[in-house]
This record gives sequence, structure tokens and C-alpha cells, in this order.
Amino acid sequence: MQPYELTLAAAAEEIRTRRLSPVELVDSVLDRIAWTEPSLQAYVTVTAERARASARAAERATAPGTPATPSHGPLHGIPVALKDLIDVAGVATTASSRVRADHPVAAADSAVAARLAAAGTALVGKTHTHEFAYGLTTPQTGNAWDPGRVAGGSSGGSAVAVAAAAATFALGTDTGGSIRVPAALNGVVGLKPTYGLVPRHGVTSLSWSLDHVGPLTRTVEDAALVMSVLAGHDPRDPASLPTPSGVDYRPLPGADLTGVRVGVPRNYYFEHVDPEIELAVRGAVKQLEALGATLVEVEIPMTRYVQATQWGLMVPEATAYHEQTLRSAPEQYGADIRVLLEAGALMSAGDYLRAQRARTLMRQAWLRMLDEVDVVAAPTVPVTAVRTGQEVIVWPDGTSESVSDAYVRLSSPADITGVPALSVPVGRDAAGMPIGMQLLGRPLDEAMVLRVGHAYEEAVPARGYAPVTVPAGGPGGAL
Repeated sequence: MQPYELTLAAAAEEIRTRRLSPVELVDSVLDRIAWTEPSLQAYVTVTAERARASARAAERATAPGTPATPSHGPLHGIPVALKDLIDVAGVATTASSRVRADHPVAAADSAVAARLAAAGTALVGKTHTHEFAYGLTTPQTGNAWDPGRVAGGSSGGSAVAVAAAAATFALGTDTGGSIRVPAALNGVVGLKPTYGLVPRHGVTSLSWSLDHVGPLTRTVEDAALVMSVLAGHDPRDPASLPTPSGVDYRPLPGADLTGVRVGVPRNYYFEHVDPEIELAVRGAVKQLEALGATLVEVEIPMTRYVQATQWGLMVPEATAYHEQTLRSAPEQYGADIRVLLEAGALMSAGDYLRAQRARTLMRQAWLRMLDEVDVVAAPTVPVTAVRTGQEVIVWPDGTSESVSDAYVRLSSPADITGVPALSVPVGRDAAGMPIGMQLLGRPLDEAMVLRVGHAYEEAVPARGYAPVTVPAGGPGGAL
């Protein structure tokens, strides 16, 4: 096994026991990036020298005879990629947009970049996003399992880098599903934490009342390790919750779910869903039952208002953020983003306030529903990764919807309500494309969604990296 193939937890153990050096791991991942990038284009910027310098520092800090410090935790010496909305001092934050083609480098680290640096990680690069995170496909990047299909978005570059073993883990952002959608489409784990649990200071905003930052990893255990570093209060983020830092989110070993109540939606989440996805997710739910969980049918509340509320909040907030640049240089935006930003300028204050009121009512209704169960299990997306350029999905009943609407439809309720949601791989369709199941829980109960996801993963191990097709003769080799 090559070092780039290791999960975060496995790499951390190899480094802790000095069977692997951080330099060897970083060099292996950088070689993997060089080999996969011609096919996938996951990265905006590769920070190779910075990563090697961090790896050398991590190696010196853990050399024999060097006393351990609190920073020598599981992330020490681990290569990480950050979505290019997340500021890192000395590196430009482009948001994958021409608007920021000449943007100066960031003067300071974002809150999450600073926490990762303090934990000893090595930044290998910044990953592509759908422009300013305002989309669900990330058109610059190819899917890790089939570059001719969409990567999902907006954290497509981060998901593809992890799926292709071109990063040990990555961070993304989630406003309408932008961590979980690409995680599902690329067969990796994606966690959208409770709103306000992970600080967003220094992260380019799409919609401040919906934005979340979270990890993309190969396993649920890895996601828990990252969350233990990311979570905790930061007074610079007005939405940051007064929660402690350094909480251990790792689930206990074992796959016993006795006493856990898993909600199975009787409405909404299995409507207009590809039959292969429904079959895989329902099979995964049955597996949870076999592990001891009790299945409880639940009614998802206020479903008719989900999409109107999502767009009613996101569109005007995005337009407000981009107001000055939209006036001074509208031609710099991609056509799909510009039309959304211009549409936001036409929305009334009344429309926005009604969306906020609907969000409050929806959150209250979800909390009542979650009083009856510990998690809700549902498909992450209704279809697997579509072919690049496909814009519309036609359902068997003759109705149709845009690809973006389809991808956001099942993921946005967790953003509107702010509840934690974890996407885990549960199989692949006939074309070999990954299928994801999401587990939604109560606010600040990341421990439960991680426990259930980890139990499933231990019972049904999933391969978390893709056999990327690349030119012969490069370093590494097809996985």
C-alpha cells in the first residue's frame, strides 16, 4: 500500500509509531496530485513547497527524543486540501472565479485554517468550487469515478481530491448541500455540522444564514477526528455557538446500535428518486436495523416550502454579498452565477422575511420530529452523477427538474434547519457511480450521526477512493 492510500486514522497511527514520516506521506500525496490532476482538475492551487515545509517541521517535532506536545494529535503531519473559499495566509482565495483573478493573497488564516495549522497539518492545495459556491456541479472538475460526469458541488474539488486519494482529507462548505452532494457523487464521507458549531471567520460567504464548514474524508472515523479540531466557539463569527473546543467526536468501536431509533421518511425523501438509489438506501437502513436499531416511520414536515425557503434565503443574501462587484464588473461572473445574482436584486424584503419566518417554523417542526427518533436516514441525492452538460432530469411520471434543483432538493432541509447531516457511501449503481445515504440528527448531536454512520461503515466497509484513469507511466498507479 502506498502512503497516499492511507485513511487519516491509519496515517496518523503510522506517523505516531514512526513507521511513516510526514515527509514521506506528503511527498506521496503530492505525487498522486501530479498524476491525477490532468484527468480531474480538482485543484486551483497546489502548495507543494509549503506542504513539504510543514511536513519537515512535523517530522522534526516528532523526532526521537523530542518531547510530545498537545499539538501532536491525529492530524499532525497529515496532508489537507481546502476549498478555495477558505483563507490561508499567503495564498490567494480565488473562489474559482474571474472576479478574483487578481485577488491579493490572504493576509491571515481563517479560523479553520488556523486550527488545522495548529494541529500540525500540511496544506497541499486549494480545491475548485463552483464559482463562489453558487452551484451544485463544479464544472471545472471531473468526477473521480468518471471524469465525464459532474463532480457535484459546490465543494466538488475537495470531494474529488479525497476520492482520488489526492488529499488525505479536505474541507468544504455547505449552504444547500455543497459538502454532502459531492461526497455522495464521489463515494466519500461528508459532514455538514450543526449551524454555528464550526466557525466561518475568513471563509467567503455565499449565504451567511445558511453557510457551514465541514470535512470530507474517506471514513466516518476520519470525519470525527477532523471535527475534534474544527469545532468550538470563535467570537469573530456572529453565528458561532458557545461550544467548547477539543471535544472528542470519535465513535466507540463496534457496530451495536441497540436502542438507537432511526427515522425512515414516509414522504419527500423517497419521492422522485432513482430506483437504484432507493434500493441501496433502503438496504442500508435494513442493515442499521440488523445492527440493533429500531426503525420508526416519520413524516417530514413542511416539505412544500423547502425549495422556496432555500432559494428565498440564499439568493438575496448572495446578491447582497456581491452587490458592489456585480455593479462594477458584472461581465466577470459566469453566466449561470450572474443571472442568479441579478435575480436576487429583484426579490423584495417581504419575500426574504417570509423565507426567514418559514425557516423558523420549519426548524421548530423538525425539532419536534427529531424528539421521536435519534437520526433520520434518507438518500443524499435523488440521482447519481450525471454526464457533464446534462441540465435536466426527466422522471418516469413525465415531470422534470433541473439537475441543480434535483441535487439540492434532498440536502437543503438540513441547511435550512441547521441540523447536522452526514453522507456515507452505501453502494454504486449499474454504471459504477457511487450512492450516498445521509443521516440527519438533532442540533449538536454530531456524536449520534457519527455513531450510526460508523456502525454502518464497520458492518459494510466501503472503498473510499476511486480507480482514476490517468496516463500510464506516472507515479503511484491506479487504485
